[in-house]
Amino acid sequence: MKVLVIGGGGREHAIICALRKSPKVTELLCAPGNGGIAADAKCFPEVKATDLDGVLAICKSEKPDYVMVASDDPLALGMVDMLESNGFKAFGPRKNAAEIESSKAFAKEFMRRHSIPTAECEIFSNYADAEKYIRGKGAPIVIKADGLALGKGAIVAMTLDEALSAARDMLEGGAFGGAGRTVVVEEYMTGREVTALAFCDGTHIVTMPPARDHKRIFDGDKGLNTGGMGVISPVADYTDELAKTAMDRIFKPTIDGLREEGREFRGVIYFEMMLTPSGPKVIEYNARFGDPECETVLPLLKSDLLDVLIACRDGKLGETKIEWSGEASCCVMIASGGYPAKYEKGFEITGIDGCGATVYHSGTQLKDGKLVTAGGRVLAVVATGETLDRARADAYAAAEKIHFEGAYMRHDIGGAR
Repeated sequence: MKVLVIGGGGREHAIICALRKSPKVTELLCAPGNGGIAADAKCFPEVKATDLDGVLAICKSEKPDYVMVASDDPLALGMVDMLESNGFKAFGPRKNAAEIESSKAFAKEFMRRHSIPTAECEIFSNYADAEKYIRGKGAPIVIKADGLALGKGAIVAMTLDEALSAARDMLEGGAFGGAGRTVVVEEYMTGREVTALAFCDGTHIVTMPPARDHKRIFDGDKGLNTGGMGVISPVADYTDELAKTAMDRIFKPTIDGLREEGREFRGVIYFEMMLTPSGPKVIEYNARFGDPECETVLPLLKSDLLDVLIACRDGKLGETKIEWSGEASCCVMIASGGYPAKYEKGFEITGIDGCGATVYHSGTQLKDGKLVTAGGRVLAVVATGETLDRARADAYAAAEKIHFEGAYMRHDIGGAR
């Protein structure tokens, strides 16, 4: 089968590497792809992931047997709907189901309707009302842009001034453009975060190994939020008992609720949860593989990824056996200096070959025959092992061998020092 993957980051590189293992895959395409993906698939760098017409033109020209829409923005724009209506088989939720990610306000109201545990909140579209509410609640408190903001739209404000500034920046200052025209102000939950990714076919749901992302830029979970600086899997404090509670109170009610509302979800759903003293609560949903959770979890998959993707689309997940290796995995992101604020691009990257781990390209490109940086998060360095300590040590040993000007990484992913 000829498979087209939509996106151009580390997540898409991990998906393509997993699909390469399938004996059913004869050719891989990627739009737009990146400098690393180009070694594993035919790329279309001129076509952005959000270019619905451009992607449709590729499909009409290349005639892929299957299209995997991996990124959040094209899902929110309805790319799956568009492809299916033009006769192309596509993986991913339709636009109305993807709204659980593209609108945090919708997601919070959905959870209220279906009694799914989450933080208490209120939703605002003007600053005066938000200010009054925030002052009444005090800090710490969480301010979230309603729409998609590259994983940076949630501000955990530890002081009242921080909270008011965040709300003002979003609602009046255009901090996240259209994504911040509405904000969700919610209670600050205590506990440890955990991510559960799951395959869904609209009715059945099969979870992947749990993961823990490290979102802040600096060691010790300090500094600004990023799209993710590293991930570990599995997660020791996410017990079997907590997993069962999450399945009964969060996962199944979410899938059942979406189906009941005419928003049948077929694809990968991402549950970011807080393990609070009163049990797991939803922080947010994503309507696709997380990044860099995808790079961390997919190397543990023993089953044929293409078979699983097809089963999700065809409503046959309940008949499909999915096997995992049982090993541990650690992902360390190497970022451009200055990220997630201002950073420079175009620096040559060396040391990947023979570094001793799997390296997924997130923000790279080929320029004059050289691999150079082209984004904030540049590379995802991933190692697996019998224990998390082994995986973590190998990931860091490999990451230290990779170099480019301004390269930065956290040194405490999963507790490493």
